[in-house]
Amino acid sequence: MCISKSSSTHLLLLSLFNLLTSASQAAPTYSAHACSDEGSHYRPNTTFETNLNILLSSLVSNATLHHGFYRTNVSLGTSDEVKGLFLCRGDVTPSLCLDCVTAAAKNITNFCTNQTQSIIWYDECMLRYSNSSTLDNIVPSVGMKNEQSVSDSDYARFNDVLASTLNDLKQEALNSSSSGKKFATKEANFTSSMKLYTLAQCTPDLSTSDCNTCFSSSIGGFPNCCDGKRGARVLLPGCSVRYELYPFYNVSSVSHLPSPSSGKSSISIIVAIVVPIVFVILLFIVGVYFLCKRASKKYNTFVQDSSNLSFSVLAIVPVADDLTDVGDVESLQFDLATVEAATDRFSDENKIGQGGFGVVYKGVFPNGQEIAVKRLSVTSLQGAVEFRNEAALVAKLQHRNLVRLLGFCLEGQEKILIYEYIPNKSLDRFLFDPVKQRELDWSRRYKIIVGIARGIQYLHEDSQLRIIHRDLKASNVLLDENMNPKISDFGMAKIFQADQTQVNTGRIVGTYGYMSPEYAMRGQFSVKSDVFSFGVLVLEIVSGKKNTEFYQSNHADDLLSHAWKNWTEKTPLELLDPTLRGSYSRNEVNRCIHIGLLCVQENPSDRPSMATIALMLNSYSVTMSMPRQPASLLRGRGPNRLNRGMDSDSSTSNQSTTCSIAWSVNEVSITDLYPR
Repeated sequence: MCISKSSSTHLLLLSLFNLLTSASQAAPTYSAHACSDEGSHYRPNTTFETNLNILLSSLVSNATLHHGFYRTNVSLGTSDEVKGLFLCRGDVTPSLCLDCVTAAAKNITNFCTNQTQSIIWYDECMLRYSNSSTLDNIVPSVGMKNEQSVSDSDYARFNDVLASTLNDLKQEALNSSSSGKKFATKEANFTSSMKLYTLAQCTPDLSTSDCNTCFSSSIGGFPNCCDGKRGARVLLPGCSVRYELYPFYNVSSVSHLPSPSSGKSSISIIVAIVVPIVFVILLFIVGVYFLCKRASKKYNTFVQDSSNLSFSVLAIVPVADDLTDVGDVESLQFDLATVEAATDRFSDENKIGQGGFGVVYKGVFPNGQEIAVKRLSVTSLQGAVEFRNEAALVAKLQHRNLVRLLGFCLEGQEKILIYEYIPNKSLDRFLFDPVKQRELDWSRRYKIIVGIARGIQYLHEDSQLRIIHRDLKASNVLLDENMNPKISDFGMAKIFQADQTQVNTGRIVGTYGYMSPEYAMRGQFSVKSDVFSFGVLVLEIVSGKKNTEFYQSNHADDLLSHAWKNWTEKTPLELLDPTLRGSYSRNEVNRCIHIGLLCVQENPSDRPSMATIALMLNSYSVTMSMPRQPASLLRGRGPNRLNRGMDSDSSTSNQSTTCSIAWSVNEVSITDLYPR
């Protein structure tokens, strides 16, 4: 192996959590990497490379899930299977885990170019892949040490304390198997003013016996590499052990983890007997209560598929009470007085937007946190129970490229949603403004395209529920203070069953210029409907022009036709926003135009999935097919000729039109909810 190294109450709790999280998070720190032996290489532009890119993309997509550990394999060919996994340190947050896995996936192919098996370590995570039939065949060992040594007078005592602590640490990590972590930290007093900090972690898929062997090998490596050093670590593919004379992990985080006990006292035995009995009794009581409640209310599991039911959370069928934790729902609910105080009683001065589903206000909580408050229209037909349950579901969607729902308020006729406040507002305010669009240089635009792709991929494939947004457009993409994109406004979104690929609906809701032809004409929508909208949005970002702008300016073609014309004439860069002509990446622009045209093809099956799109954006080694002519459904028609009756859902900055086309007044959408 070749080795390289380097070394109210809710508000208060929320504020403390954010403070601790921000204080503990930092950029991931690279530690070391190991590549396969010379001769174990793959050739570029082969099936193996494609499998590897898909594998790395999948690992990144799952970095905030599965409690910091994920193992998978990809095999598009008969003999080119790639296995891989990542393991995040047991004390890191999901967002830091994502940052670390993202960095590891990006850099592992740079450090180990065209290698068939590689491993990379960071302080916060480890990632590895292999073409071997068993991923565990890659067995490098890396020892890293602090250059400072303990003094000669402290040497003997330090070794005694270290040996004793590491032995206890190993047992605690092994005993933590029941929690699924195989992770432990332990502290010990070395002197009156100096404390020893230790950490051990094993991949959760190893057996207790194999984990014990790995820990023993790691601890046994300390005398050879790091004798007498003030800090050291030994890294193996299956485990790692580290010690330092300073806190190198999040002490406040691990202090909340349950510490295993070597023996059971009489109290623990009593607790072990009594707690399950009490839990079963409480579960029985709660179950009877909800069954009675459901029977008395004759809970209705049907909902009309109508834009009138949409209100910036998922327009889905109400979930059963037992699918939503009562405590979770209560923790998300704010009282009306708090919301009124934050918005100065919904004053016009705090109004930042208005659409068909409600008015949006800026607010500030007493702790200084800025929020966006959407006060829903009183015409919403959604019931209180459905509203609470849907808000709880949306709040569980956690992704850096989705606007986060903080909570809701439900009092009297008021139905209010509380979101994180995004300072730069929507993408269309920059993209289509002759002055502000200059703030979007090419690197920012490319970053926005990649972020939107990741957010939609999360909704389609990586969240607990398969979600179709149905109204992806520039005004529904918000930009934070660092110009990172966040997808918003799930007012028209639909949840799919786990095995569902397409739904037919009798009422078409969406925005003119972004709707796919099969949806606008036949009421058929799927994940490929969002892909079509994404393609339109990509071409708008590249060109700096609205798709509808061509009609308004009496152009003969729409944006899609204009892009296709330039593509077929081999002048794709003519589509580029003139403000970018001075500085841009030719390869990235061409790739984005290519992807945009693939997304807006008329046949949904010809459009790539969002996972494939994300891979195309992040790897130039992916071979892309040639696009076919874009859909021509709306070509030559102005917005007013599409449908006589339209509902507007435009904010003060968004002049696009949201269409609602009734195909059947009697059709009702019935959707069952299946968590994935």
